[in-house]
Amino acid sequence: MLEMRWLGKVAYRDAYTLQHRLFEGSSEHLLLMEHNHVFTLGVRAELSHILVDPASVGAEMIRVDRGGDVTYHGPGQLVGYPILDVPIKSNATPDFVAKIEELLIVALACYGIAAVRHDGYPGVWTNSKDGKLRKIAAIGVRLSRGRSMHGFALNVCPDLAMFSNIVPCGIANFEVTSMEREGSSATVEDLVATIAELAPTIFGRSQSSFYGVSSASGYLARSDSATSPSRISKHAPETALAELRSLDRRLASAGVSTTEGISISSSKPEWVKLRSNMGEGYQDLKRTMRSLSLVTVCEEAGCPNIFECWSQGTATFMINGEDCTRSCGFCLVKTDKPQPIDQGEPARVARAVREMGLEFAVITAVARDDLSDGGASGFVESIRAIRDQTPGVRIEVLISDCKGSETALGSIYDMRPEILNHNIETVLRLQRAVRPQASYARSLRVLAGAKDAGLVAKSGIIVGMGETYAELEATLRDLAAVGVDIVTIGQYLRPTRRHLPVSKWYAPREFAQLKLYGESLGIHHVESSPNTRSSYHAKRASEGLVMLS
Repeated sequence: MLEMRWLGKVAYRDAYTLQHRLFEGSSEHLLLMEHNHVFTLGVRAELSHILVDPASVGAEMIRVDRGGDVTYHGPGQLVGYPILDVPIKSNATPDFVAKIEELLIVALACYGIAAVRHDGYPGVWTNSKDGKLRKIAAIGVRLSRGRSMHGFALNVCPDLAMFSNIVPCGIANFEVTSMEREGSSATVEDLVATIAELAPTIFGRSQSSFYGVSSASGYLARSDSATSPSRISKHAPETALAELRSLDRRLASAGVSTTEGISISSSKPEWVKLRSNMGEGYQDLKRTMRSLSLVTVCEEAGCPNIFECWSQGTATFMINGEDCTRSCGFCLVKTDKPQPIDQGEPARVARAVREMGLEFAVITAVARDDLSDGGASGFVESIRAIRDQTPGVRIEVLISDCKGSETALGSIYDMRPEILNHNIETVLRLQRAVRPQASYARSLRVLAGAKDAGLVAKSGIIVGMGETYAELEATLRDLAAVGVDIVTIGQYLRPTRRHLPVSKWYAPREFAQLKLYGESLGIHHVESSPNTRSSYHAKRASEGLVMLS
């Protein structure tokens, strides 16, 4: 199946890491996205073809392993990365480039733009009214071991002045143009829908799935068959959206009703209800936490399993304070200006692990976007302190995306926790509504980076926030494609009226079906039940997997 994803705006480094992880797998993908301003240099690029200091025009400069010279990516440009199986033969690369050119030429024709090939110059060109050839799309690919990566950049409505800062593709004697300059009013998302409709046929794939992020201008429909995706208009006019509070606006733009859903006062199904158990184990652990001035996510996030886990001497330590810099629509942890980092916290966490006699410790943290490393040093120091005080303890960390910092993420990977957990949380379409400061692509990149570092990777999904069952299956396929080893799936419980409404109570049989589906994809362990949370049965889920790290 060709897995097509419209990922919205993605940092180039996130896309690069994600591409490489998918390239090493066996599934086929077409990733569609926009980038922030960036100049990329292929393996044969001349540095002199970048004519300015990239920082002076707000751009990054990144060397990559594709063919070709220097190119530019930025807002208003649709970038596509086909990661496909390509027959190994003598002319594989030119044949594959020709397929991409065909895709773009046919797509442009749908908008009344006559595009052509130009012998000796890969890419797509237009015969403008003045008779001059201008480049409207660049192509640069890499083929290795029968797999492709990198791809195309189609100029829909970018700032063409950015191209004056480079010698585009090393070609100085031709201008660059865009669909907008050629008279089209099409948007990037218009082209996403068109490319997604054409790609399966042109690439010769009979089965495809397509999922896209939401946006203020509408969102794109999903399909899991040979049929084409279709454009869906937004569910409320701009004037109506403007009158809604921010969470409701995000939900409406993602196609989720702000008036429907299960009332917070409605009785929960019996299979969701849990009984309190404040026995001796629970009380002992609570006294330990209070005596060491430690915070647990069990309390801060209102976890329904707190009594079961605490009575068994298991808790998830929450470091870096108790105030989060993000405002996820499902989470009870408060959003506020955080206090300075407590330098003595790692030692106290390590002491609690020792005093509790833990063999398996779980550490998470609030998101700390106010810190240059996103809070990564807290994980590093806590892992180090635990291992110093209690050698042999296995450690799972549940981390944020650290704002995508390679250095910050690398510092955590280098500590080699037995499990590296980062939650995708929800399906692609709902990302902006559910966790507006995060990114589906970046989360996949964090998990891909963990696998590249040789770690056991884990992620979690919350159900009942407006997703479809098919979208959950697609999310599991995406997690499997980047090599995730453990997935947790649990029912969303609305903490307050200010949080996302519950759209559906999933039945136990549906959780069982999701478990079977995930494990059929090659995910080693799927913990799936109404009350599953990220750290639920974490030790049990890790059994037999830590040897992989």
